[in-house]
Amino acid sequence: MRSSSPACPARRGWTGGWDDELDVRMSCPAHRGVLSAQSIDERGALATPVPEALLRAAYRSAPPLPQLVLIGDEDPLADRETLARTVKSAPRARLSVVRGAHHDVLNDRQHRSVAAEVVSFLETLGNELVPVISVESSAW
Repeated sequence: MRSSSPACPARRGWTGGWDDELDVRMSCPAHRGVLSAQSIDERGALATPVPEALLRAAYRSAPPLPQLVLIGDEDPLADRETLARTVKSAPRARLSVVRGAHHDVLNDRQHRSVAAEVVSFLETLGNELVPVISVESSAW
């Protein structure tokens, strides 16, 4: 497995201003407003590289516990291929891709669907990794 970071904007040369940072993070106007109301010291966090030691540990380990990995399909920072390989190599992991979401999938427009995915995952944990609901038939 390669050791590059899945979400290290500094390595990708990300140096945008505040509006650019909001665009990378999310499209939800409510959550953009919350972030914009924060102290100016909070801005620019996406330009802070993830420590190398943390990245190496994350990519080397495959915890035996079930894992849910969420990624927005419009996230310009995450390395989706590396995340997909990492999830496939883990013994009990699931990668869920959120359509139309940016980097902060928990606070983007689809946050309710993401919350539902998290709840579904947690319920599956309590059911020996068998989904509580499965689609038997669908016309769409």
